[in-house]
Amino acid sequence: MHTTALNFQRLKEEKKPSQTTFLPVFGESTTSKKDNEQNTGLFTIGKPSDGKPGEKNKDNTSKSTNNNRVVTREFAANFTLLETPWRSVNWTSESREELMEKVQSYKPASEAVSEARVLLLGPVGAGKSSFISSVQSVFSGRVINRAMVGSSASTSFTKKLQSFPIRRSGERSDPTALVLCDIMGIGEGDSTGLSLYDALCVIKGHVLEGHQFVAEQPVTFDTMSIIKKPSLKDKIHCVVFVVDASKINSYAKGLSTTFQQLRQNISSLGVHQVALLTHVDEVCIDTSRDVSQVYKSRSIQQLMVKAGKLLGMATSYIVPVKNYSFQLELDDNTDILLLNAVDHILQYTDLYFKDTAVDYKVTN
Repeated sequence: MHTTALNFQRLKEEKKPSQTTFLPVFGESTTSKKDNEQNTGLFTIGKPSDGKPGEKNKDNTSKSTNNNRVVTREFAANFTLLETPWRSVNWTSESREELMEKVQSYKPASEAVSEARVLLLGPVGAGKSSFISSVQSVFSGRVINRAMVGSSASTSFTKKLQSFPIRRSGERSDPTALVLCDIMGIGEGDSTGLSLYDALCVIKGHVLEGHQFVAEQPVTFDTMSIIKKPSLKDKIHCVVFVVDASKINSYAKGLSTTFQQLRQNISSLGVHQVALLTHVDEVCIDTSRDVSQVYKSRSIQQLMVKAGKLLGMATSYIVPVKNYSFQLELDDNTDILLLNAVDHILQYTDLYFKDTAVDYKVTN
């Protein structure tokens, strides 16, 4: 009987499933199958974990201590790429050059102005300043950071209205007709970031370059940094909302209300709006490896829909982008994604000029 019991115990052990589950990513996991099914913690993009055995995250899942970038586990189930991309993009060096030339040769569809002013609006840390620096990098031929980028996730690094002309590539670096404007991040309501009132003052053209914003002190018309009777050239001609793909599921509910109020008031001014979904390389392993896979990614497609609901905007107005952050060299596919976003913005900028052409032809 004793021998039979030992054989039965050995058979059970041989049939016992492995406690190690390997994820289809660069690294490896030492968590159990049960952990993988329930965990919404983090896993690494990079080399296998070098964490100490037994170390845990706050949610009691295995911890990795290497310095590679991380992606939330809730996206792990959506790794399979679609066979057909949900948008068509030409990922060739010729396409990159054509897009660059298109932006460099752009002229506003209005004789009343010489440049198009585009305002970026979004929560703190969404990637507004990084997008501006990334676009500048494409035309500079190297990664630069002229638009200062902060590292805090809760405090806006940008406090004042700043305009950044996009300059042509080459030795002369003459400015193009596109100006990207950076501003303080928005929050839930008027007390935690840029207020609705201040945002509308900027869009209407009342605020001068360099005006310092304070959440508790709205713009007043008795200050020196105010234009009382702005012309078309002082106004914002297109608004670009910027949201972080890696935070779509964690943004506070009140932020959606803020976006809806902004969009309603901006629309009443006749200004068109589009949106950027940033940090797409942080929510999809395949895209982090090769950004040209972005439009085959099921997870990014799903996040686009969620971004649309957050903003109250059709997904046709939203484009995904990857900003340059830690990279030291340019990448053609990243450039193409950025340039497509700029081209998308300029299309809606020109709609504004065409819509207002009659008014400004009569009054000016």
